[in-house]
Amino acid sequence: MRNSIDNPLASIDEWDDELLKRYPSSDLSQVSDDTDRFRDYEREARPSVREFYALNHRYQTVDFVRQKRAEYLGLNRRKMGVWEAMEYLNQLVDDSDPDIDLPQIEHLLQTAEAIRADGRPDWFILAGLVHDLGKILCLWNEPQWAVVGDTFPVGCRYSERIVFYRMLEANPDWNNQEYQSQTGIYTSHCGLNNVMLSWGHDEYLFHVVKDYLPPPALAMIRYHSCYPIHRESAYQHLMNDEDHKAMQWVREFNQYDLYTKRDERMDVDALRPFYEELIAEYFPAQIRW
Repeated sequence: MRNSIDNPLASIDEWDDELLKRYPSSDLSQVSDDTDRFRDYEREARPSVREFYALNHRYQTVDFVRQKRAEYLGLNRRKMGVWEAMEYLNQLVDDSDPDIDLPQIEHLLQTAEAIRADGRPDWFILAGLVHDLGKILCLWNEPQWAVVGDTFPVGCRYSERIVFYRMLEANPDWNNQEYQSQTGIYTSHCGLNNVMLSWGHDEYLFHVVKDYLPPPALAMIRYHSCYPIHRESAYQHLMNDEDHKAMQWVREFNQYDLYTKRDERMDVDALRPFYEELIAEYFPAQIRW
């Protein structure tokens, strides 16, 4: 994917690389309120990343999220199986781009294989395999800032724990009084199921797979990019008891999502029979996208 006004990152994987800088593996189990850490990261972030978040924070409004939910959550784009979707996602790889090391399908398999090696349940492995399939939104001409990036609640006061928080001043919702009280359009402890998050691959994929996977797997898929909540412990006032239990699973998953990418190639053909059998345990031959 080449740079453009809507796509400042060299590839969507550049966002993942920046997460590793912000959350090094040694810092995984520590939730910090050290705002200096955020400021240091923001000063050191690459210009392309800063521009990415400027676009994301400007345009992820309540109205935009509602528009995308209406556009995509009817799941009327196409029908295909999960493995077919993985191969479809591979179109994001530009073989002529030297900065992209591995096809997308191998990144998915790296995550799943690390989970499998730790003896996690089948549904946990499968969540790792599919968690980024929502990035096919890029293939339907969605800009990077509407596909990847940290997700966060819209329709209520923004948390200062959102990365590049001050950039949100450019968002029209910043000046909407209805949206900028603590709970905004929601009620205290209403539960995250009743809260709209900024639009991206997480929310889209959750709706694609919600009828097929158990609740912990769905939480991993829906909230794995919501770093203000699962990593920075923001928005506690919107969460209920079930959300707190779900975030424990999301944090468990996060270590595999962030820290399993490596240059080692995956033998896709050798792994395919195992994963096709696993997929068939939970999904029909084709599902709606």
